[in-house]
Amino acid sequence: MRMFNGKARAYTNIALIKYWGKENQELIIPMNNSLSLTLDAFYTETSVTFSEDVSEDLFYLDNQLQDSKATLKVSRFLDLVRAKANTNLAAVVKSQNFVPTAAGLASSASGLAALAGAASAALNLDLSPEELSRLARRGSGSACRSIYGGFAEWQKGDSDDSSFAINIPSDGFENELSMLFIVVNDAQKDISSRDGMQRTVETSAFYEGWLQTVPQDLNKARKAIADKDFTALGEVTEASALKMHGTTLAATPPFTYWSAESMKAMNLVRQIRQKGLACYFTMDAGPNVKILVERKNEDALLNTLKDHFVPQQIVVAHAGPAIEILSEEEN
Repeated sequence: MRMFNGKARAYTNIALIKYWGKENQELIIPMNNSLSLTLDAFYTETSVTFSEDVSEDLFYLDNQLQDSKATLKVSRFLDLVRAKANTNLAAVVKSQNFVPTAAGLASSASGLAALAGAASAALNLDLSPEELSRLARRGSGSACRSIYGGFAEWQKGDSDDSSFAINIPSDGFENELSMLFIVVNDAQKDISSRDGMQRTVETSAFYEGWLQTVPQDLNKARKAIADKDFTALGEVTEASALKMHGTTLAATPPFTYWSAESMKAMNLVRQIRQKGLACYFTMDAGPNVKILVERKNEDALLNTLKDHFVPQQIVVAHAGPAIEILSEEEN
């Protein structure tokens, strides 16, 4: 009986310069480049076993067999891998998320990156990081950036071949940074990022303004990383997030991912900054607020945040590693 196993661990990433909107839905080619930091605190471990023993794909998430809708998304992605390997074997996929799912803590990035790594390893495709990034992108756009540790930039390209992420050399600057998450809501979102970005691209009066400013924001971020300039990186990170979320308010119908607690956290960051502790917020397609701070100031920021939020709401993360292909023995 033929059986092929692969296992991978991938870490989530948070976009500092945001990805918001697709040019091509099917291939997941974005409207703009984006730049991210991979983090250590949230990751997904996935094993994929292709076998003659199963007649259809089975998908387990956190030890629960998933319904046909969730399994279909995985199967469609596996079809891409099967085509590359010229096989029609069905697979059993077992995925463990070490991250609150669908709460703006970017589980799709780590999840689809781990699936790409495990499935391609199982079938011995021997992909380069660029090729693996390209494959992961087909599952979830932001997953293409989780192939790399530290800073990554997703080059939007204009075709399947030319759209993938690359690592940004940083001379270890990422190790001087911390990102603190304020988890204001870990429930499923009202409007998914996929639906939200599509509505924005199609209907938002502010979308063109967003697109026009991304190239200069990317240049600022790249220069800040090269110069190890925390203030410059923080300022452009916060500006990019605010512009992205601004586009949703001008969509039809309008919507926002912010909650009252999100606003409280953002205002608190501004107040802390005014008192002399440099920190900057960012938010993705969900109400949770992430705060970028220098690692040397992490404890001081934590102490202040604990006056306003319960400890269970605060998660501390640092720069994370690239995707890891695991042997079956590794847990």
